[in-house]
Amino acid sequence: MTERQRDLLAGLLVGFVIGFLVGDARAQIPREAERYRRDLVANARAVWGLSAPVATFAAQVHQESGWRPHARSKYAAGLAQFTPATADWIGNIDPALAGAEVFNPGWALRALVRYDRHLWERTPAATACDRMAFALAGYNGGEGWIRREQRAASSKGLDPQRWWAHVEAVCVRAAWACEENRGYPQRILRALEERYAAWGARSCG
Repeated sequence: MTERQRDLLAGLLVGFVIGFLVGDARAQIPREAERYRRDLVANARAVWGLSAPVATFAAQVHQESGWRPHARSKYAAGLAQFTPATADWIGNIDPALAGAEVFNPGWALRALVRYDRHLWERTPAATACDRMAFALAGYNGGEGWIRREQRAASSKGLDPQRWWAHVEAVCVRAAWACEENRGYPQRILRALEERYAAWGARSCG
C-alpha cells in the first residue's frame, strides 16, 4: 500500500468515526426536541440575554420530561414538570406566566427559564457552574433546602458557595432525597448539557 493510499484510508476512517460519533450524539436527543428548539432559544434569550445557557435549559427539559409536553408525574406536569403550587406562584414574578398553563409548551419553556433565573439571581456562588448547579438543585428540591445545605456546609468549614465541592459532604434530608436532588444538577450539567452544545451556550463548559 502506497503512502497516498494509507493517507486516504486514514482519512476515510477518521471521517467514519466522526460521522458515527455525531450521529450517536444526535440520536441521544429526542426527535421531539427539535420542534421546541426555536421557542426555547427565544424564551431563554428574552429572560437571560443573548448569552443565555440554552444548552443547559435544553438538558433540563430533557431530564424533566424527555420533551413530552403532556408528561405527568406524581406531583408535576408538562414539559418543565411544574407542580401546581409553583405554577400558580410563578405568575407573581412574571406576569406573562399568569394562568399556570403547564401543558402549553410555550408557557412551560418560559416558566422554566424564568424560574431558573429567579433561583440563579438569589444564589451567589464561586463559579457560574456552581451557581447553575445551586439553581438547578433549587428547581428540583426547593430553594429552602439549598439554603439549609449551604448553612450546613458553613458549619462543617466548607465553602457554601461551592456546590461541587461539598455536594457529597452535606445532607439535611433523608439520604435518598439528598441523592436524588444532588443527582439532578449532575445529570444535567455533566451528562446531558453537552448533547445540546450546538443549541447555545453551556453553564459548565
